[in-house]
Amino acid sequence: MTTTRPARFRGIFPVVPTPFTESGELDLASQKRCVDFMIEAGSDGLCILANFSEQFLLSDDEREVLTRTVLEHVAGRVPVIVTTTHFSTTVCAERSRRAQAMGAAMLMVMPPYHGATFRVPEPQIHDFYARLSDAVDIPIMVQDAPAAGTPLSAAFLAKMAREIEHVAYFKIETAGAASKLRELIRLGGDAVEGPWDGEEAITLLPDLDAGATGSMTGGGYPDGIRPIIEAHRAGDRDQAFALYQRWLPLINHENRQSGFLAAKALMKEGGVIACEAPRHPWPTMHPETRKGLIETARRLDPLVLRWAT
Repeated sequence: MTTTRPARFRGIFPVVPTPFTESGELDLASQKRCVDFMIEAGSDGLCILANFSEQFLLSDDEREVLTRTVLEHVAGRVPVIVTTTHFSTTVCAERSRRAQAMGAAMLMVMPPYHGATFRVPEPQIHDFYARLSDAVDIPIMVQDAPAAGTPLSAAFLAKMAREIEHVAYFKIETAGAASKLRELIRLGGDAVEGPWDGEEAITLLPDLDAGATGSMTGGGYPDGIRPIIEAHRAGDRDQAFALYQRWLPLINHENRQSGFLAAKALMKEGGVIACEAPRHPWPTMHPETRKGLIETARRLDPLVLRWAT
């Protein structure tokens, strides 16, 4: 395996939603427009097949179609992270090899879990990521998210960064994210190439203060999030604070009210995609919740609401 890493990825890498038709089929034409919008809105990179992409509602064949479609359509304009999470080490490694072969710049992988109770202890988690690293030549991002129900201490994450070749990025979505990022950076040092913020940017500013170099948000308004990150990186914390304060009502609405349907509703409202429906059995957004989302967004005038025109 090569030991040469690409330049550190940083900035905003929002999650690409998966548009479906009204009958629940993949809508690849809308998918391509979605990608074009997100790139034009200032995304430094993209992430596909994440939880906010409704990956848990996709078949394996559909994952292959989406990975190939997006990577071919992006055509190197920005780096693309492909989520390849699976409980099985063998299945995850095979998914990851295929994603790498199609052009993925990085992999995002949650620790092994299934349902509410099936977990494995730290030695198996370490071995899982070590075997995955041996199977690929591109960076791996550990997704530390409540959905996995798997406690991953900063010390354990730093240990994996130091000991496993391609484990170098960490998306922290747990409570107290800023404190965990700070401790991870302290313990992991240079082995932690990418300490990243997540969870729709609801903790973005304290996470940036703690040393986060990237953020993985929802895909509806990269043009709102990117200037916050850039101002903070330039050392202008007052400007970063002012921008964050401006966009926080929309960030909060997505994080606490509308969830992964927010990006699709915004994109449908702006004509980016043809249909915002989730795939059954996930419920549609309540009309009043959607109304509040769109009203909040219109006060901010994000590109998504006018991109198609």
